[in-house]
Amino acid sequence: MKAIFISDAHLRKYSDDRYKKLMDFFDAVKKGNITSQINHNVTDSSPKSINDLYIAGDLFDFWFCRKEKINPEFKPAINKLIELKEAGINIHLSEGNHDFFMGEYFSDVLGMEVFEEMINAKLDNLNVLIAHGDTTDGANIRYLLFRKALRSRTFYNIQRLIPAPISWTLAALASSTSKELTVEDVDALVKKMASFALARFQENYDAVILGHCHVPSLHNYTIEEKKKTFVTLGDWINYYSFLYYEDGNFFLRYYRP
Repeated sequence: MKAIFISDAHLRKYSDDRYKKLMDFFDAVKKGNITSQINHNVTDSSPKSINDLYIAGDLFDFWFCRKEKINPEFKPAINKLIELKEAGINIHLSEGNHDFFMGEYFSDVLGMEVFEEMINAKLDNLNVLIAHGDTTDGANIRYLLFRKALRSRTFYNIQRLIPAPISWTLAALASSTSKELTVEDVDALVKKMASFALARFQENYDAVILGHCHVPSLHNYTIEEKKKTFVTLGDWINYYSFLYYEDGNFFLRYYRP
């Protein structure tokens, strides 16, 4: 089994170079042409037919769209995901702190798998937890309340009454507010995420994969003679990082076309 994981692309405008870079990466994933990004000492050089793509939140910045009215800037990315799905790649999306109510379109219309928070995946014989990671800090009460309000049915109904272009403007304001409420020392955040992962390892998870902190890292542990893996996925703003899984092993890599 082979899978790709990314998070935190925060796509806004198609004219952005980093937006186009992610589209190029999706093309490479579809064709299996990511071999050059992977350590040849541990994997062969043949094309890799990817089974699954996991996006661990904040693909867009900000997703306030309806199935009948999609922000035109997001359509190129959506079309690429459709191409991947049509090529036989399973698409799994975990919502982040910049994308909400994605199921209405990506699941109901496009038939992709959407999770509001955490994905419990089975990769070969490994139990894997995948999440955006913005709720791993239970002490950040202000942010958790803000997040709960944005995900409430009341807010959902209100935003549907607002003309779509206005809601997209409000989305930019919500994005800024979310950043202000979640900003903290990155090292401290990663430590909290590591503590979260260690707790999940006690619940029989073999790997925990998180986004949100925008820092790419991979740590292996041995717990009760079993290998455990904790990953933070980085982002597609500064690092262009992705996680590659093949036959029981995880590799953190950087897209360099």
